[in-house]
Amino acid sequence: MSIPPHDLTEISHPFACSGKGSDYKGYRSADITGVILAGGESLRYGRNKALVEIDGITLIERVVRVMQSVFHDVILITNTPDKYVYLKLPMYQDLITGLGPLGGILTGLTAISSDAAFFAACDMPLLNRELICYMVENREDFDVIVPRVSKKREALHAIYSRACLPAIRSLIDSHEYQIFRFFPQVSVRYIEESELRSFDPELKCFFNINRPEDIIPDGIIK
Repeated sequence: MSIPPHDLTEISHPFACSGKGSDYKGYRSADITGVILAGGESLRYGRNKALVEIDGITLIERVVRVMQSVFHDVILITNTPDKYVYLKLPMYQDLITGLGPLGGILTGLTAISSDAAFFAACDMPLLNRELICYMVENREDFDVIVPRVSKKREALHAIYSRACLPAIRSLIDSHEYQIFRFFPQVSVRYIEESELRSFDPELKCFFNINRPEDIIPDGIIK
């Protein structure tokens, strides 16, 4: 599959707020962009889970709040922009549809003006601000910074640089769409479990909502 030329159209106007976490007080990165992926079809949930509310706040709004507290610039990758206009974020549609998260990373890295971006899925309501700041501070010259617990890598809670684009395009041209497949072609820094648990002992930040039963009746996440 050939990659189309860079043809991204911003479909909203930028907006930012200045939230601050308890640690890394005042920390806000202007060198890395926050990218939220909202391209999934929510088939297992049965409806658009990004707009499911927990205690009156949608899943995607929870993600936006954390991302805007860490990054000066935050964008949204979605193929249904009309559903998210109220967020007042810059929005971009997939350059190539049907590729899953890899397509979102391709689009995000093509859209950003910074050298790298932190990517998170829209259904991760327990993101840990301090952990994300730690990942940004430990980026150094690596192309990918990704958490790893045992052998599981959290590809949708990771930093990718634009230097990954050639490897991603090559992977897509070979009809391979699993994110980890391009890792051997780039430099990777793993954030190991001991580092992760120092910020989030129960690793709740990687929890994502897939089914209605993932949320108990009073709105508290399991």
